[in-house]
Amino acid sequence: MPTYFVNSSNIKLSRLIKKKLAKLITKIHNKATGANKYFAQVIFNETKKDNHFMGGKIVSKSEIFIYGHIRSGRTSKVKNKLIKGLREIIKENTKLGKDNIWVYLLDLKPNQMIEYGEILPKSGGEKKWFKNLPTKLKMRLNKIDN
Repeated sequence: MPTYFVNSSNIKLSRLIKKKLAKLITKIHNKATGANKYFAQVIFNETKKDNHFMGGKIVSKSEIFIYGHIRSGRTSKVKNKLIKGLREIIKENTKLGKDNIWVYLLDLKPNQMIEYGEILPKSGGEKKWFKNLPTKLKMRLNKIDN
């Protein structure tokens, strides 16, 4: 957790841009929330041509939608920093105007999620959660976090 789904419509993102955006999304989440980088996942999806509609009409403009599934418990200040940061990195790396970037955060209860085989901790409880993981998994996560 979190998982960010980046959906693009009428715009093709190169592998290089996807890699850069994934790193920046991870960095923004880490800085805004303090959660370790190994929690952040970024998944890219492209909407096929003529499969995006608004008001019943086909959309021909380029649009990017980010759906961030995050653990509940974050303050409004943290969430605002997060959504504005996400919007800005998309804007800076795709040349889209901010009116073509959509960002949604969805709060999920930590006790209703399993990652790395374990139920997730409440926000702020990551250190205790990490301490109780098997050594091999800790080594794996430390490699991701650095």
